[in-house]
Amino acid sequence: MGKMGISLYPERSTFAKDKAYLDLAYKYGFKRVFTSLLQIEKEKNQVLAEFKQVIDYANSLDMEVMVDINPRLFEQLDISYNDLSFFYELGADGLRLDLGFTGAEEAQMTRNPYRLKIEINMSGGTNYVDNIMSYSPNTDNLLGSHNFYPHRYTGLGYQHFVYCSEKFRGYNLNTMAFVNSQAATFGPWPIQDGLCTLEDHRTLAIETQVKHLLLTGLIDDITVANAYASEAELQAMAESFHALYPVLHVDVAKDITENERRCLFNHLHSYRGDASEYLLRSTMTRVYYKDETFPAHNTQDMLRGDVLIDNERYGQYKGETQIALQAMSNDGRTNVVGRIAAEELFLLQFLKPWSSFGLVENK
Repeated sequence: MGKMGISLYPERSTFAKDKAYLDLAYKYGFKRVFTSLLQIEKEKNQVLAEFKQVIDYANSLDMEVMVDINPRLFEQLDISYNDLSFFYELGADGLRLDLGFTGAEEAQMTRNPYRLKIEINMSGGTNYVDNIMSYSPNTDNLLGSHNFYPHRYTGLGYQHFVYCSEKFRGYNLNTMAFVNSQAATFGPWPIQDGLCTLEDHRTLAIETQVKHLLLTGLIDDITVANAYASEAELQAMAESFHALYPVLHVDVAKDITENERRCLFNHLHSYRGDASEYLLRSTMTRVYYKDETFPAHNTQDMLRGDVLIDNERYGQYKGETQIALQAMSNDGRTNVVGRIAAEELFLLQFLKPWSSFGLVENK
């Protein structure tokens, strides 16, 4: 089972605030902490003491802590890749290499005596992971995680994200990506327009980002990149992350009937396996409600994302629930009873035939 994570930046906050955030994340089942040692601007020992205090508290909550680091910091802190005792003494569970070495060093690092995890950058799109794998790393200690992008319009495109992620999936390595909190105000750098892996996620609700990453089937762990996410966001993320199936929000028609409401919201839906290019069909509601009335109304032409229920004019199809996958004309036998919420419309392409999904009213 994958894990949810939060990010902390002790240099840019206080221990009291970090501690309160860790407590909140623990309450909702978060198990990972990402923190960044990419730059040390204050006195070294003071910075490391601040980090250790946060790491020790996270460890007391049984949360694993990954420290982001780059080769320049190895020099600054006088650390060698063949002696990782520094991170062990810091209390970290592993280190993330923002920039890598040649492959041989990473493989050697996975065989460290402290069993520290080595997390490598997934976003480059090169043969970096293939190179590391050629040096026979201990794959129990090798993880992958995508980058996050504080600059608007610089996040990964979806196709590149898939290409990079599939490389790691091919080696059965654990994968992680970052999502963006809309309530958070800071990250590791002075400038940030939100922090996310996929550019398309930057302005979306956190639960929508989580649903998308899970529906790709390419990501195990998901971490909130910026601090601090709100309690409502952490709760919504946890609900989406642990859901047995994805749940899509529906903006309902003003005159939706009680029977139509029951069709949409009282059942787990199953995407019929003999899939059409025009309609996503959930057929069992026509069985459950075959004796109920479904008078014709809202029989306008249909657009992608419209939520539909066939009315009494459609004979044996009366009461069947559908979602329009493209624009279609309506001959009066289908009621348009709602619409998939605008920001979740793109998730339709990730639902697969025979999969289950739920619908919930968008409040």
